Amino acid sequence: MHRSTIRALHRLLPAAALLLSLFCPLSAAADGWHVRIPDDAGTPRRLVAVDKEDQKLHIYERHSPLKLAASYVCTTGQATGDKQTAGDLKTPEGIYFVVNKLAAGLDMEMYGGIAYTLNYPNPVDRLRRKTGSGIWIHSKGHDIIPRETKGCIALNRADIDKAGKLFVPGTLVAVAGDVGTDASPTKEDKATARKLEDKVKGWAKAWGSRSPAMFDYYDPDAYTAAQEESFSAFRTQKERLFKQLAWVQTSVSDVQVMQGPGYWVTWFNQYYRAPNMTTEGIRRLYWQPDKKGEYRIVGMEWVPADVGMEANYLETVSPQVTAFVEKWRKAWERGDVKGYIACYADDADQAPRKGAAAIRQQKQELWRKAKPAKVQLKGLRIEAVAGGVRADMTQDYRDVTGNGDRGVKTLLLRQDGQGWEIVKEEWSPAAR
Repeated sequence: MHRSTIRALHRLLPAAALLLSLFCPLSAAADGWHVRIPDDAGTPRRLVAVDKEDQKLHIYERHSPLKLAASYVCTTGQATGDKQTAGDLKTPEGIYFVVNKLAAGLDMEMYGGIAYTLNYPNPVDRLRRKTGSGIWIHSKGHDIIPRETKGCIALNRADIDKAGKLFVPGTLVAVAGDVGTDASPTKEDKATARKLEDKVKGWAKAWGSRSPAMFDYYDPDAYTAAQEESFSAFRTQKERLFKQLAWVQTSVSDVQVMQGPGYWVTWFNQYYRAPNMTTEGIRRLYWQPDKKGEYRIVGMEWVPADVGMEANYLETVSPQVTAFVEKWRKAWERGDVKGYIACYADDADQAPRKGAAAIRQQKQELWRKAKPAKVQLKGLRIEAVAGGVRADMTQDYRDVTGNGDRGVKTLLLRQDGQGWEIVKEEWSPAAR
């Protein structure tokens, strides 16, 4: 997925931390899922809703208040009701997201030359054993007529040329039996939305601390039915990583919550760092209540994307790294061998010395002859790199005899529990 497209997506997502009950199901009637779109401050800046009964596709935009920005005549499946199996000619109902745009290699009469794919079946669809695929929003090679597709949502070509500009990857699309705006979120729905936001944060914290409590957020049987891997395989793989990795960082932002037909979806920006990799993107978690009424994760989706969270990460760790570097500098300037070596990893590389023991021996011998008198650091710059952070700075050193040097010192730091340690140190003398 192109980065410019992803950035466009995130300009459409709200900065608000919580989307309170975007869609409020009123019933589970046989004629389809009924949703009402409330005029609520928590609704996203833009959303798409497909009304199968009226054969309309609506685009809502929030500029306080929520407004209907555009409506287009659409056509859906030839058969009524929620899609259950491949070939049943029904359009699925639920919460979906745009995956990508197709504009080449399409049958002109069938698709009109342009299509936007949706993530049907989503994890809950798979949990409910729904089958089929290829559910798109597309155009036609002719003027559309009501209920003529095999399950997709189709617009006239002139309309999709206008509306399609808004269908960037990640755009949420609610497909329902009918759509209205005459209801507000209930107190129960608001409470559930807040609870799920808290659960997302608790899940991320448990993951970052490599805690077994992370697995309590899942419904093992439902997850196994909804995902391509079993929960047992998922847990085994994560437990292996928890043992192998010295540290894990998982942070989330812009948590949003919405309700589907019998389930809820949370989606948010996620930033993950560990010694072996760094990733960021959009995480979607699908929740359903268990037998005790406790909401648990039944499925997940992950979309790698540049969501700008590395800058947030650096803002968080920069004070920690700055304090660590200053602690290292002070121990060095005092000639405190114990405090100085405590800042290094056991396998640290301070060329040509390898390991903390070799570094200790060299410094003990050096400082017996001439202790440090001044260690001055200026222009500290911190950058996130694979395995940790890199800190470079201008260094001015003098010992008690007046000898010294000036140049650029670079430290590669990694987390050690809740702190930091030096794993590699490099030095470049300043040009004379």
